Amino acid sequence: MQSVENKERVNKKGQKIVSADYILFEAPREKHFMTGSEAVKEAVKRASVDASVSYPITPQSEAAHLIGELWAEGYVGVYFRGENEFGVMSEVAGAAMAGARVITTTSGPGTLRAFENFPMWSGTRIPVQLVLMARGVNAPLSIQPDNLEVDFLLDTGCMIWYAENVQELFDMIIAGFAVAEQPDVHVPVITAVDGFFVSHTREAIYLPPDDIALEPYNPYKSPMPVIDAEVPPGRFLRDPFVMKSNYISYATHASWQWEVRAAIERSRPYAKHYLRGLIEEFGDKDGDVVFVACGTAASQAKEATRVLLDKGIAAKVVKLKTIRPFPVEEVIEATKNAKYIFVPEFNVVGWLERELRKVLYKKSTAEIIGTPRVAGGMTMPTEVVVKEVLEHLK
Repeated sequence: MQSVENKERVNKKGQKIVSADYILFEAPREKHFMTGSEAVKEAVKRASVDASVSYPITPQSEAAHLIGELWAEGYVGVYFRGENEFGVMSEVAGAAMAGARVITTTSGPGTLRAFENFPMWSGTRIPVQLVLMARGVNAPLSIQPDNLEVDFLLDTGCMIWYAENVQELFDMIIAGFAVAEQPDVHVPVITAVDGFFVSHTREAIYLPPDDIALEPYNPYKSPMPVIDAEVPPGRFLRDPFVMKSNYISYATHASWQWEVRAAIERSRPYAKHYLRGLIEEFGDKDGDVVFVACGTAASQAKEATRVLLDKGIAAKVVKLKTIRPFPVEEVIEATKNAKYIFVPEFNVVGWLERELRKVLYKKSTAEIIGTPRVAGGMTMPTEVVVKEVLEHLK
């Protein structure tokens, strides 16, 4: 329960300042009906966000627009439109280095245009949150759902979480700040959803009251110095290491890259707490047909599992909530009885299949089947998933 001190603290909008635990686990909730973009607005409204910068690109434009409405209403401290996606990601980095809690959004080609910034974010240990509404990035042009861009982001040093639906998107945004801002973590978090399937689909969602807000970010708990009147940018960037080509410079950069990845690993216990586990299981717990999936591919796999169970085939879904950190131990345990592991994905390269094969190498005797796989914005009907399984099992 909240302390008396916390109950009495309010922000300039009159919202009571509470903990992430209270918002996610204790506060009463009411049922609403809204899109993923609207859920982003509701989460930011309760997240004590200091700054947000946006640039329009389908399908995240509406979410960015709604964050702007929150600025007009006084819930967000600073908000403006950048000149392009690269500019946006640079500007939110500057705000975060100065001690602000920052959130932004992007999709598809915007992700790639801004790409240099993401390893810079993690290298400077700023807890920025990026809501990624995944869409196609390849020619011919597509604005439809396709999560190929997640493949590019896997090794940037950012945490990557994947929401299945509108409810998870709301909860993950609140949880994302709580985890990313832990002093022993303090790296960016990318909260991904499949564009349109979640961003523009209206679903039932349970929201806590809007008269409460997440406790503000304290930048002075950061493991990195904040750029303020006493800490100029030159000191923050550690200029001598950047300018010199010698062993000390190389060792500094190398050790720091390992430290960033170690910080992601240190996020595990916090993510387990705030996300109620890194994975979710659905179906026959001892099923020998197992789907490993994330996002809306997990939704389709759940529907396929229902059909397969009706046909007498023991099946289950292992849904991944986080990709970085990858839930290694949980996946090994959840698939230990599997004979066949199917990996449905909304991309052409099969990045999740690749990740899974690395994790299960010499840890499982199951046959891993990287299908069904669709790309370019195609849907994945339940019938397609079921047919893939039945044909493989003959």
